Amino acid sequence: MSGSFVLSNPISHKTLPFRPTSRLLPKPNRPTSSRFLLDPTPVPSKVSRLPGNVLVRTSIRDSDTKETSSSSSPLVGEDSAVFDIGEQKIVSWVYFSVVLGVVLFVLNVAWLDGSPSGLGLGKAFIDSVSGLSDSPEVVMLLLTLIFAVVHSGLASLRDSGEKVMGERAYRVLFAGTSLPLAISTVVYFINHRYDGVQLWQLQGAPGVHQLVWFANFVSFFFLYPSTFNLLEVAAVDKPKMHLWETGIMRITRHPQMVGQVMWCLAHTLWIGNSVALAASVGLIGHHLFGAWNGDRRLAIRYGEAFEAVKSRTSTVPFAAIIEGRQKLPKDYYKEFLRLPYLSITALTLFAYFAHPLMQAGSFGLHW
Repeated sequence: MSGSFVLSNPISHKTLPFRPTSRLLPKPNRPTSSRFLLDPTPVPSKVSRLPGNVLVRTSIRDSDTKETSSSSSPLVGEDSAVFDIGEQKIVSWVYFSVVLGVVLFVLNVAWLDGSPSGLGLGKAFIDSVSGLSDSPEVVMLLLTLIFAVVHSGLASLRDSGEKVMGERAYRVLFAGTSLPLAISTVVYFINHRYDGVQLWQLQGAPGVHQLVWFANFVSFFFLYPSTFNLLEVAAVDKPKMHLWETGIMRITRHPQMVGQVMWCLAHTLWIGNSVALAASVGLIGHHLFGAWNGDRRLAIRYGEAFEAVKSRTSTVPFAAIIEGRQKLPKDYYKEFLRLPYLSITALTLFAYFAHPLMQAGSFGLHW
């Protein structure tokens, strides 16, 4: 479940000219992002390296990676997980730190703090939902359903909402509504994960711990590339709806859904009770709907450009590769040797070792 809420690093933007190619349909229904790579001709790009010769940014159009698009069609989507240290502005990260501090303060006072000095709305919310049923399985499903309706509903209303409020204001509304509900659902799951009926007990079986650990670790690498845009997530940069095509998108067009399914199956296998099963059913159902809804929204926004990306990607992992619709470049690994994925590795390991801290924090809320 926590895999849905982990963020990484931002993606910088650089305007490129729009050049239609003979291999694509004339033009999307609506303007595409300024970073779409419509020109198959290699163009020089900045490359930065961290200590240890780790690639931080390599454009898919670099002259030394001509075989990046080994398929006959040029890329029309964006290069994901790009992070150019040289293009980062200190003032933007100062704003981000201030925004993050304000958000955490308001979240604590309004939602988490149940003392006389806080509002404690989170406990009131959990109590109201828990009052609907004595079954922890039902409460788990209800919390997941409430989050799913609000999260996907606001995502579906994004285009019209941004026209009325603007991109930044709507992002604040979206995050300010979704984040407390997500935290409540996670906390309730942690506090009640061993309630309910025990269906199986495999924690002592040989290899199960290693399998669960590996599946959880890999699941975080399937984070949707847009979650790397920390400056956009915090509305420091103007939020955009992106059409990604490289990196994890070559494996599956809906990586967050795949990662969430992996996380749910691993935790359900490990815990083995009815509450874990209820949480997994709710979360997997929500992400399956999100995959369909995401395709629908991208088709509306980008038209033929999205159809071109859809034709050479797949929802089922590796399906497009196996079918020959997706041709991986020889240096495909370079699309993962980037700072956001290094950050994901560090954060995932930290989250594993910080499980006792997360459990203690959840118990302290008495939800």
